[in-house]
Amino acid sequence: MDKKEAIVFIDGNNFYHNLKSSFINPGDINIQKVSELVAKHFNFELKRTIYYNSVPSIADSEKVYYAHMKFLDGIRKLENFEVKTRKLQRLSTKEKLQVVQNEISALGLCKSCKPVVISHWKDYVGSINVKEKGVDTMIVVDMLHLSLIDKECNACILISGDSDFAPCLELLRSKSIWIGTSSLAKGYAYELRDKFPWFILDKDWLKSHCSKK
Repeated sequence: MDKKEAIVFIDGNNFYHNLKSSFINPGDINIQKVSELVAKHFNFELKRTIYYNSVPSIADSEKVYYAHMKFLDGIRKLENFEVKTRKLQRLSTKEKLQVVQNEISALGLCKSCKPVVISHWKDYVGSINVKEKGVDTMIVVDMLHLSLIDKECNACILISGDSDFAPCLELLRSKSIWIGTSSLAKGYAYELRDKFPWFILDKDWLKSHCSKK
């Protein structure tokens, strides 16, 4: 393959939550522009984009479900975009408690404060209902298959700040596949920025270059 052709892989869950954490309404962002400009930044021809996302259960909220499906339908209509999804799965009570335990441990509370915080977090357990499962695996499998087996591209650009992708990206690079990553500053793992070419999606840049308005 003589052309410098890249496929952009968007971790939709990560991208969405990082936008929200940066006080940006995901619905205001033109994802096609994001994909095109990131590929251009790395000096690659954009071949196509694959957007990966979890789908909530209609049983939890019809309003949320249909709003999300409408959002995904909009992405499917974009030029050279493909959408791949997995259903969100319900957490067991044990898994809910583990989530709370992990979050409390990360706070580094003293012995006096910890019991007080735990007592106020008991109600919080009931609000943790679902988990994402399988989306990261889909992204990894597609990266390996499309670049190494199908040889559809010689570069993989990942829009995600999740360091869990690092081992896959290192493997691809060892097989002469060019790797680049991009994410909002909030949630952009240092490991990704340390090991691979990177591009921060600054929130002001997103608003000025990728807004639907």
